[in-house]
Amino acid sequence: MTGSDRPKLAVWKFASCDGCQLTLLDCEDELLGIAERVEISHFLEASSTDAPGPYDLSLIEGSVTTQQDVDRARHIRAVSKRLVTIGACATAGGVQALRNYADVADFQAVVYARPDYIETLSTSTPISAHVPVDFELRGCPIDRGQLVEVITAYLAERKPDVPAHSVCFECKQRGAVCVTVAHGTPCLGPVTHAGCGAICPAYGRGCYGCFGPSNSTNFPSFIPLLRRDGMDTLDVVRVLRTFNTAAPEFDAASRKELEE
Repeated sequence: MTGSDRPKLAVWKFASCDGCQLTLLDCEDELLGIAERVEISHFLEASSTDAPGPYDLSLIEGSVTTQQDVDRARHIRAVSKRLVTIGACATAGGVQALRNYADVADFQAVVYARPDYIETLSTSTPISAHVPVDFELRGCPIDRGQLVEVITAYLAERKPDVPAHSVCFECKQRGAVCVTVAHGTPCLGPVTHAGCGAICPAYGRGCYGCFGPSNSTNFPSFIPLLRRDGMDTLDVVRVLRTFNTAAPEFDAASRKELEE
């Protein structure tokens, strides 16, 4: 295909650490193959090219924290055939969504010498809170294999094949010993979306929920397990309010803990 015939790919950054964009760059050999099939029209992490839309596929990393972000998200949605959000910030507000539980002015006063120069929203929210999204790819950071699958799926005009089960399935596939059963270690694996390959449990640590809630969470049954393994109310709230604190399931469970 000539340059004009190839699908246009754009990668955008909002409030984030760039880790998910770096995951795309880390794809190396796979990225070379993708680059042969698409025209990378906008990806400032990798190139100064900034071609105008419309785009066949846009990937967004990062959360919405300013009014400018809201306006940009709406523009990107308008000029993109497909819009995929990548990473915990874009899909669940990220760790910066901890501001949602406090007065953002308090954080500004601590962090900035002149907070009066800062213009920001009181919350950090996922892209889907503002525009329709075609697919959300979870993770902090995302998994490179899942990212390549999503990109190639949309180039082939098919639905991405990304599992929605919990990390517990990955533990079994990897042959890892269940840290909760064997050692009484608190672990978010039963309620966390698969994708990491069960890295933490494989090394004897409990899952921290980097990939956000799975599609089959059952917090009324799960929270008592955390308490059985030594967590008190504040421990439970803290472990739920990390990378995916604004994910609806984690958010609701942490709020309910504080109410009881």
